[in-house]
Amino acid sequence: MHVGTAERPRAFVRASGPDAEDFLQRMLSNDVAALAPGESCEALLLTPKARVIAPVRVLRRAADDFLLLTEPRLGGVLREHLARARFAARVELEPEDHESRILLGDDPPGTALALHTQDYGIPGWEVLDAELEPTLDDAELERMRIEAGTPAWGKEIDERVLPAEAGLVERAVSLSKGCYPGQEPIARLHYRGHANRGLRVLRLEGGELPEPDAELLYDGKAVGWVTSAARSDGAVVALAYVRAEVPADAELALGDAVARPLH
Repeated sequence: MHVGTAERPRAFVRASGPDAEDFLQRMLSNDVAALAPGESCEALLLTPKARVIAPVRVLRRAADDFLLLTEPRLGGVLREHLARARFAARVELEPEDHESRILLGDDPPGTALALHTQDYGIPGWEVLDAELEPTLDDAELERMRIEAGTPAWGKEIDERVLPAEAGLVERAVSLSKGCYPGQEPIARLHYRGHANRGLRVLRLEGGELPEPDAELLYDGKAVGWVTSAARSDGAVVALAYVRAEVPADAELALGDAVARPLH
C-alpha cells in the first residue's frame, strides 16, 4: 500500500577506510559494528555530558564503507567533530551528495536504496536517489511526525534535552556496547534514576497554533513547554516536554486553552 511521498532534506557524510567500523563504534551511541552491509540504525553523536551534537542515521554499505545521514545544517558539524577525534585512525570523512525522500507505505521501491522508518506512525521508508514525485506537503508530514511522537532536531532535540527525555535511548542507544562520548551519564540515568521530564503528544481544541516554548501549567504551576504544533482535524496537535510527576492523563493549561493527551 502506497500512502504518499515527501521530501526529506538531509546532509550526508561518508566514513570509509580500514578503521571506519572501530572509529564509529567508539564515537556513536549505537552498535554500528553489529550492522551487516545494507543495514542501518539510528545513533547519536554526543558531548561527554550526553548532550546531542547531531542525530545520525548510519547505513553500512560495505565492511569499510558507511554513509552517515544527518540534518541539513549538521553535515559540517558532524564531519568536523568526527575529524577532530580521528587522530591516527585510518578513516576518511567526506561529504556526499544524495537526494532523500520519505515513502509511506508497506513496501519499498524495488530498485532504490530504502531505509525503514517509523517516524510518521505508519510503515515507511527513507529512499535515496529515487525518482519519486512528492505527494505530501511539509505541513502534512509534520502533523504525522507530531502525532507519532517523533522528536526532531531543533525542536524536541537541542542542548536543553537529554536523550532519555526525548525517548532517544530506546531508538538510538546501545546499552551493552563499549564506551563512547556521553555513555557514562546515559548509563547512570538509565540504571540508577529516571528522566525528570518526558515528551508527550497533546491535543488542543481550536485552531490557534501555540508558539514554540509556550508554557504548560498544571494546578497553576509551570510543568513544561511546547516544542512543535500542527493543525489536525479542526484542532491542534502538539509535542511538549512535561515533568514526569504530572499524571499521564492530566489536563494542562496552555494560555486560555486546555491540552489533553492525544493517545
